[in-house]
Amino acid sequence: MSLAIYAAGALCWRIVDDKLVMLVVHRTKYGDVTIPKGKVDPGETLPQTAVREIQEETGLAVTLGVPLGISTYPLASGREKIVHFWAAEVTDQAIAQSTFVPNSEIAAIEWVTLKKARGYLTYDRDVEILDAFEALVKQGITSTFALIALRHGKAVPRGGWDGPDAARPLTDRGVKQAAGDVPTLRAWRPRRIITSDAVRCIATVAPLAAATGVKPRREAGISQDAYEEGRGDIRRVVGKRVRSRKTAVLCSHGPVLPEILREIALATGTMPGGYLNDAADLDTGGFSIVHLSATNPASGIVSIETYAPAVA
Repeated sequence: MSLAIYAAGALCWRIVDDKLVMLVVHRTKYGDVTIPKGKVDPGETLPQTAVREIQEETGLAVTLGVPLGISTYPLASGREKIVHFWAAEVTDQAIAQSTFVPNSEIAAIEWVTLKKARGYLTYDRDVEILDAFEALVKQGITSTFALIALRHGKAVPRGGWDGPDAARPLTDRGVKQAAGDVPTLRAWRPRRIITSDAVRCIATVAPLAAATGVKPRREAGISQDAYEEGRGDIRRVVGKRVRSRKTAVLCSHGPVLPEILREIALATGTMPGGYLNDAADLDTGGFSIVHLSATNPASGIVSIETYAPAVA
């Protein structure tokens, strides 16, 4: 059986004159109208691909939002193509800095209403992605932000460390995990980086801080020491991040992550459940992206994506 071809893209949208419009591309080679997307390059993750392909096809630098679904369809070669889609709000700055010119792949880009797009898109599979987005719009969920629960990279084991637990450093593998997470995390463009004050957490977010220019803020309240000693301050830390409505990374520890996820649910009026434990059950260097609505906070957790570390 032929191996599947993976691709990723995004339904890009913005508000123009109080009207919501989305971006479609007119492809030169196929003469069709579709949602921008493209194949995964070697070594890329799907979110990376989505951001890169949007930039290459439309000239727009975007930040990913919520996942909208997966399209699966056969190609003429007999191979199966699997395409992951996200929503992506396009800012006025991105429009002003767009580098698009018609090329051999894309003849034109066009902003259209959801109603027009429904009859405009060539493929039913694209309309299904449009349907998923429209369902969110009807709930009042357009602009979103994410709280990203990140488990620190692999650290030197307690048994092999002669010193305070909070001072345990990352192993070589942990350092590689921390660096390997950066390209995927950047697809959501974190505005804040909050980290436990343990060395292994501080070191985990260091490459992300260097890549984004966001200075990490140390919070003892989400450390393992504070949690085990009953002096954790998770509710305050999470509550502040929910109120700010800015995408943030919260780097903490295996035992603390279930509480962080639970507090996100409680802060947004979301019913707790086993899904929170699944999202918190991360390998070192793994992370879960909890999507929340900035326009309708009462809608609770919109969705959760979980990613294994790029370096196992």
